[in-house]
Amino acid sequence: MNNSMISAMVSMNALQQRLDVIADNMANVNTAGYKKKEASFEDVLTQVQGHHKDFDRTGRATPLGYTLGYGMRLSSVVPNMEQGAMKETGNPLDLMIDGQAMFAVQGDGAIGYTREGGFHVSPDVRNPNNLLLVNSQGYPVLDVNDNPISLPAKGKVAINERGQIIVETPTGGRTAPYATLKLVELERPEGLVAVGDNLFVLGNGLAEGDVFDTTPPAPGEPPKSKVLSGFVEQSNVNLTDELTKMMEVQRAYQLTARALSSSDTMMNLANTMRG
Repeated sequence: MNNSMISAMVSMNALQQRLDVIADNMANVNTAGYKKKEASFEDVLTQVQGHHKDFDRTGRATPLGYTLGYGMRLSSVVPNMEQGAMKETGNPLDLMIDGQAMFAVQGDGAIGYTREGGFHVSPDVRNPNNLLLVNSQGYPVLDVNDNPISLPAKGKVAINERGQIIVETPTGGRTAPYATLKLVELERPEGLVAVGDNLFVLGNGLAEGDVFDTTPPAPGEPPKSKVLSGFVEQSNVNLTDELTKMMEVQRAYQLTARALSSSDTMMNLANTMRG
């Protein structure tokens, strides 16, 4: 198998992975709080092939040798944490973060982090008189102590910009704050791993402090990120951009497939030649 066939085969595989990333973004264009994925690529086994010394002519402006590569491969896929558009709902349990923070929920065996703030309540099996605050996938929302937030079944709930939950009982009594949402300021998005259900978890071997700034604001100091009640954050996917990228990748895939076909044709000609 010659170099052109190896390069074309490797590049086609990488381009297919790129198309998969674009398709995933397009499928979640209407998913609240979704963060689009961005793929990075790198060359495979690039080396400099030496020229014969006869190529070193007077007046040559470049050094001898030429770059010989074997295609490209997908090196990483990272989330783009740019904030999405705001959508007003009027529901006090619909929350949006204005800033770089993320909500924390109790996922399957680990804490998950998300920007999706479309919360609601469901029965709390541990306390029949309370209701559990959960996200749209049913995962319990965590407070600053990493405990699920359980709210009184009777009472009105309001949430301020610091994520503090205020509960007003039917008799007019108020508890402030009843609980405080756990908000962690994202500093290194490359340390997060997407696991589905619009959730991220910490990468292998990473602690929360390696990815987030977990220091709470001092009393009287404004928070770095604010919680907006009655709003949800839309997906940050721009459908026009994704369609443009898809067409570019498709054209590159077609060109690479043509190179593979041409290499195969040349090999067949070489195999049928007679001396």
